[in-house]
Amino acid sequence: MLADIPKAILTVWSLLVWTAAAVAEPSRFPGQAIQHADLSAQQILAQAYKTAGGPTWLRPRSLHLKGYSIHYDGTAETHYDRYEMIRVYSADKQAAHEASGRVRIEAWQAGRSRFLLAFDGTHTYTAAGRLPDKANSKMWQSNFGFGAIRHGLDEGWHQKRLPDDMIDGKPAMMVELTDPEGGTTRFAFAADDFRILYVGFDTPRGWHERRYSDFFTKESIRWLQPGRVRLFYNGVKQNEVVWQDFLINQTFDEAVFKP
Repeated sequence: MLADIPKAILTVWSLLVWTAAAVAEPSRFPGQAIQHADLSAQQILAQAYKTAGGPTWLRPRSLHLKGYSIHYDGTAETHYDRYEMIRVYSADKQAAHEASGRVRIEAWQAGRSRFLLAFDGTHTYTAAGRLPDKANSKMWQSNFGFGAIRHGLDEGWHQKRLPDDMIDGKPAMMVELTDPEGGTTRFAFAADDFRILYVGFDTPRGWHERRYSDFFTKESIRWLQPGRVRLFYNGVKQNEVVWQDFLINQTFDEAVFKP
């Protein structure tokens, strides 16, 4: 019977059957279907907090990360065999993309410090000294943003679910947070275990994204640390950091942030 049907008609018929089968199997396209449609943005955040480490992760006093990094300029690469960040957190956050707390970032090559940037809560410093305050603002606005996640359920903040997406091949739930001053930050959470896979926000340098992967923990500490962080501006990768160790709730002398 099929032998009597023209070949062109058979081809069209086969395509229609294949298309119908694909539509009937949404599981083949996990990024196309809403994950956990019954969960609100607030509930997703609450689950993400539990996955990340609960109260210990949500309100740390400080975080010290150690690893190495690669920085890119087109196809040129700069490798730092030692890269560290010390972060002392503020108690609250009204604007997600403004500098708060204290920060020190330093990179080494072959045992020599090659890059240093610090913020003491008011002023920014490099190895050459204090920077003009106007330079501080734009620079930190281009880097601060992830901390919004820890304040997303605070009073005055707003949460909104966005269409789900795929992050590095993983089905992810997207949530947009709006801080009390109106700034927005977008996060992606893994659909299977609520790990934080992505953050994106607008900056003076353009649209900034970070992608998180290769998570690890340490014995007796409730803290899920991404071992690899890739940073992008306007879709172009600028650098990636591999974190190999973390220390939490240490105490640091003020001089650390005023080099």
